Amino acid sequence: MATWDLRGMKHHVLICNGGTCLRHGGDDVTTAVREEIARLGLDDAVHTTRTRCNGRCQDACVMIVYPDGVWYRQMTPEKAKEVARVHLGEGVPLREWATYEYEGELVLTPIGEREAASGKRKNEHIEKGASR
Repeated sequence: MATWDLRGMKHHVLICNGGTCLRHGGDDVTTAVREEIARLGLDDAVHTTRTRCNGRCQDACVMIVYPDGVWYRQMTPEKAKEVARVHLGEGVPLREWATYEYEGELVLTPIGEREAASGKRKNEHIEKGASR
């Protein structure tokens, strides 16, 4: 994993390792996504950072992919590997596992609308005339 020279990075993955996320497998998720990134040869394009609490304990374990701004919830090692393959490798976010994604501002995904207690609902965002 390139840590000294971040030029050429296409994605930055933040993996929550706060207390609740650790109790929900944060260490295993971190290891799994990093190993899959290496296995796929994406080390020069993807940087990972182990964070403290991201404030979404109800979604533990949380993993965030930037610059896309996709907030993944309830990550397991298997899901983290799939995010590495599909989102990071192929450029296709796995929206069925996302609570939020960035569309000019953070908005709830359809799944997130049912599960998240706060945030701007996607349909409110669209109704205001915001373009995608």
